[in-house]
Amino acid sequence: MSYKNLIDEIKKGLPLHSYLLNASDRFLHAEAVSLIKGLIPSAELDFNFQSFDMLSSEQEKTAFDQILDVLNTAPFFTGRKYVVIENSQKIAKKELKKLENYLQSPSGSSVLLLLYEGSLKKDAKESLRGVKQINLDIREGDIPSWIVEKAKLKGLKLTGDAAEYLLAVIGPDLGMLSTEIEKLTLVGKQQIEKGDIAEIIEGKRIFGAFDLINAIRDRDKDKVFRIYSILRETEEPYGLLGALNWQYAQKLGEKNSPKERNYLYEVFHLLNSADLGIKTGGFYPFELLLVKLLKLSPAR
Repeated sequence: MSYKNLIDEIKKGLPLHSYLLNASDRFLHAEAVSLIKGLIPSAELDFNFQSFDMLSSEQEKTAFDQILDVLNTAPFFTGRKYVVIENSQKIAKKELKKLENYLQSPSGSSVLLLLYEGSLKKDAKESLRGVKQINLDIREGDIPSWIVEKAKLKGLKLTGDAAEYLLAVIGPDLGMLSTEIEKLTLVGKQQIEKGDIAEIIEGKRIFGAFDLINAIRDRDKDKVFRIYSILRETEEPYGLLGALNWQYAQKLGEKNSPKERNYLYEVFHLLNSADLGIKTGGFYPFELLLVKLLKLSPAR
């Protein structure tokens, strides 16, 4: 996973003179900058870290030559200087040539970090040939590993089960997942289980997704919507869908009769069908999903 490659480079102190960090999600660039700043002693941060945004109106007042001057200026104290160029995909062709010349004889005391959004353009590929490229984008299937790795940076050890549950309930939004991981640092212990996450997300309430599933299987319509009315006070519909997905997935992993497995397959068909509607339509599609689940013949 490329995010782990960045972590590995950070742990080594970013030993190379230049890096290209490519991502389609700006959150990942913000994460990278935070990790880079962590390498610099707080007393040196104002002196040895400088960021330029090629989309900023302030940048229009800053000649590209000035950025190169910063790179070539010796750092304060005994550390190294870290220079970040955000939205480097917007560097003009003539400026890329200047950057290419710099890279042929880079400063030994500065680290250049180019934050690039989108696919690398032809001109950039040619000018940045000697730069170590790390693609930060994370496939959804790799998000649980990213959750575990990010939690580790916070001093937490998440079980795989806990990471899968967090993804199921929160969804693949990395910013929201990061916020939830931050909340886990307040639990007061290093080993984080699925139950710890459920307790935080559900706010220690009386009912959870498991209770909702049991009420659905019992075809207790009044109880289903009573539980749902409580859950929706603190949950978004997509989070509720994720919780149901996770709980039903646990049941699918148990030893079930053919009738029970067929029932669960029908449940997952309804959950998948509801997914898009819930993302765009708020609570109504979720309420419709509950009605459809109540109509399914429960496996006994």
